[in-house]
Amino acid sequence: MLLRGSILAGAVALAAFGGSCDAKAQGVFTLTSPDFKDGARLATKNAGNNKSNPNCVGENVSPAFSWANPPEGTKSYALLMFDPEGRPPGGVSHWVAYGIPASVKGFAEGEVSKGSDKYIGGESTMKLSNYFGPCTPPGAPHHYTFTLMATDLEPTALKAGLTRAEVIKELDGHVKSATGLIGTFSKP
Repeated sequence: MLLRGSILAGAVALAAFGGSCDAKAQGVFTLTSPDFKDGARLATKNAGNNKSNPNCVGENVSPAFSWANPPEGTKSYALLMFDPEGRPPGGVSHWVAYGIPASVKGFAEGEVSKGSDKYIGGESTMKLSNYFGPCTPPGAPHHYTFTLMATDLEPTALKAGLTRAEVIKELDGHVKSATGLIGTFSKP
């Protein structure tokens, strides 16, 4: 009888422990893309299409993104795309988007290659308010970091046209959690 009680108590404890681990794993704030895996190469179609730049070999089609499990109390998101190896020493800001309502759970392929009412466009290094893909020079691949931040700010809290640095400053103290993906690209 004592042995059966001990086994039962152990099984209940194991189930409770296993259940709590599953709950934590399911609650992780994540950013994903069906178009590339974290650390993998972006497709050529995702590269920039500035015909006056020979390093822009793509179609400027933005990858699709989706996110899940935002922290409780999230009111809006900001999504930044940055190339730390571009134009040393400062890097290149390819896309600055914020004021993304908490009801938005992602963007379809190509959706942010132009302006959208789903986000407020900031100002990239190229002075654009929408996605602009890689224009990587020949050589080693660059790492394009997509950072999604869940914020406690209302979607209309920040004015349009802010640079990456300005958005980061404005979000100080308002980011509840962040997640990201890295895509690489080199000129084919």
